[in-house]
Amino acid sequence: MCYEEAAASYLQEQGFKILQRNFSSRFGEIDLIAKEGKYLVFVEVKYRATDSGGHPLEAVDARKRRRICKTAEFYLLRYGYAEDTPCRFDVVGMLGDEVCHVRNAF
Repeated sequence: MCYEEAAASYLQEQGFKILQRNFSSRFGEIDLIAKEGKYLVFVEVKYRATDSGGHPLEAVDARKRRRICKTAEFYLLRYGYAEDTPCRFDVVGMLGDEVCHVRNAF
């Protein structure tokens, strides 16, 4: 099972509804797009086997956040979401078998 699938399964167990996987645009890619309550949630998934290269959450730098935000804007326009749609950006970091889910990460 790929790590994005594992993250999707984890989120579904937490009550999220997965709407889309690997959404791509010319701006970038979003690993998972989900719904939790009233929120449309854009999820970045990062995996590391060990922390020797740093924790996976550290891999979501400012450049990556900008690309995700631009891609999310495109997604909202493409699928006709209202401007006041409540959105947030989460990160799921997977370190070995450990899952760390950060809501509203940026």
